[in-house]
Amino acid sequence: MVTKAENETLVRVGPGTDMGEYMRRYWHPIATSAQLPGPDCDPLRAKLLGERFVVFRDSEGKVGVLDELCMHRRASLAIGRVEEGGITCLYHGWKFAVDGTILDTPNNSDCAYRERKKANAYPVIENSGLIWTYIGPKELQPPFRRFAADEAPHRLVIRIDVKANWLALWEGGLDSSHVSLLHTNQARHSWGGERNAINPDQYKWTPMDDPAPVFAAEDTPFGYHYSATRRLPPERANDQLRNVRITPAIFPTGRIIRGPVMDFLVWETPKDDVSSMTYITVYSQQPINKDVIYEALGIDDERFWSESDPEFKASWDNNFFQDRAKMQANWTGLRGLEQEDAAMALSCGPIVDRSEENLVAADIAVVRVRRRLLAAVQMVKDGQPALGAFIPDLTAVAAPDVDVPEGTDWRTIAPYHQNFDALEAAE
Repeated sequence: MVTKAENETLVRVGPGTDMGEYMRRYWHPIATSAQLPGPDCDPLRAKLLGERFVVFRDSEGKVGVLDELCMHRRASLAIGRVEEGGITCLYHGWKFAVDGTILDTPNNSDCAYRERKKANAYPVIENSGLIWTYIGPKELQPPFRRFAADEAPHRLVIRIDVKANWLALWEGGLDSSHVSLLHTNQARHSWGGERNAINPDQYKWTPMDDPAPVFAAEDTPFGYHYSATRRLPPERANDQLRNVRITPAIFPTGRIIRGPVMDFLVWETPKDDVSSMTYITVYSQQPINKDVIYEALGIDDERFWSESDPEFKASWDNNFFQDRAKMQANWTGLRGLEQEDAAMALSCGPIVDRSEENLVAADIAVVRVRRRLLAAVQMVKDGQPALGAFIPDLTAVAAPDVDVPEGTDWRTIAPYHQNFDALEAAE
């Protein structure tokens, strides 16, 4: 259990907060490449860690991230013109390049002024369908990190904006014990079979009929990882074997979730204290069927989400579009992993008071992420590098899901999660 003071530290990400200062030591995704489809397209008004930005693609296809408000009279650049190599403020025509260079000041002919001043611009890397930026201290900028998703030949990138605190979403994603229950109709086939709700062959996700797995967690250089050990489902029952599912938590907000023929790299990036951007990269060695993924997540229903508008629209105002009439055959009255996950986070309210919880052994992974975060925040306050930020190659980090003989030490399944050069990490 965390105290009220610790909870405040964990959830507040704005400038000047302890978590905010820690978060600013990492690169974060701020948009998808698809949101800026071509040179001189419409700019994006973006929020990250409680600050406002404009994101735009110039005439050569380069992406810029600038403070949203024009440095002249503070009008928003997000309604500006994007053309001829820059973005122009509508108010007085001041024009800026992606690196903040002032290209034009029509109401001020002083060239020297333009040469000695620049707009605040932030480093940008566009990679594997995501646009990343770094908004922390320039002298502490870490290298850009690569992940297994970057190596895969097939990827699908999805952004879903949820009006919930980032930690509520991340904790949900790191809580394997909820999968067999909240996602009953996709994961716990024995329940669906009893009610003839679904054909178990319809979904190829790993069955997790055991709702009470045995958990263990271990710190790693990139954050931590944990295991959930389950009895095998009825169709594969074997007293000599156990299923072990390992989930890595990649700090500051990431995780990898194992799928049947694809994996999911997910980031719960904070817009501010009460809203987040969930970035999902589905990656595989095989072609990915977007329609199947959308259906599995439940985002094929435009009441909830659409490609043109990433805002998750279910809320208490519409009772999350829950269909209670179907709950004899459908555990939640919802359909799809994202519908269910987002609804749980939203149902908790904007900020969860974790000091009021009653935790059990199944919450080991959640307890670990909180303690690890608080320790990581303290490391930064003590002048140390941000946890895992200086390990540029994280492509070995994975999420094994395997059947092993009972009694197998789960840590031997993913020993590569510890094999990072500590000296390299500190540079």
